[in-house]
Amino acid sequence: MANTSNFRQAMREAKSQGLIGQNVIANALPFVGGGLLLTALGTFGGLGVLRSNPGLFMTTFWVAVVVELVLFFVARGVAEKGNNSVALPLLATYSLLSGYTLSGLVFVALSTQGVGIGGVGFAALGCGVTFIAARQIGSNLSEEDGMALTKTVSLGIIALLVAVVGQVIFSFFGIYTPSWLEIGISGIGVFLFAGAAIVDFYILPRTYRDDQYIPAALSMYLTYINLFVFILRLLIAISSGGRD
Repeated sequence: MANTSNFRQAMREAKSQGLIGQNVIANALPFVGGGLLLTALGTFGGLGVLRSNPGLFMTTFWVAVVVELVLFFVARGVAEKGNNSVALPLLATYSLLSGYTLSGLVFVALSTQGVGIGGVGFAALGCGVTFIAARQIGSNLSEEDGMALTKTVSLGIIALLVAVVGQVIFSFFGIYTPSWLEIGISGIGVFLFAGAAIVDFYILPRTYRDDQYIPAALSMYLTYINLFVFILRLLIAISSGGRD
């Protein structure tokens, strides 16, 4: 029994090597939750504008996208410098704008037969289940496995971003992604951001100190928002593809 206890203690110490913020994720979680609630509020507001005045929504949508991008880089820079009092309101505004820009996709989901409010709830539930599984897996990764997964997911997300940007560019010329390709891209997106959720629990305690919970929260927030988006896109693509 003594040998077993010593072995377990040695394993715990080995896994904790390289950690600079053992409690950073616990400190970040309330802010992740707050950001997601603000996103839900922004989505609700966006849906209201979209239903009452679609023309106004499209104009404000592009303004919100630009402001959101600017806020992301500004807020991340401020947060990583440790200025939490300035970063928090910036991130709160960013979360609201994220919800507003997300409302277009949610509207499509609600309007798609076979998705609807149940599909939106399923996407949210999928994020919750992923969080539970990712916490268990990511917290117990070895150094070798953790770094390998981090590199693989990072490269995959870059490739996914290129594909999504390509979709947007082609859509401006009236060229739209066929349903089978949309299903493939969305499925890969779900897989990659589920992997990113695991990576967060491995990499964030090795990147940020306990008092750097705001940039850690931003990283986790982006993971789950993107996971939600790609689950919803996959459900829409499957439902739409089934009617083609």
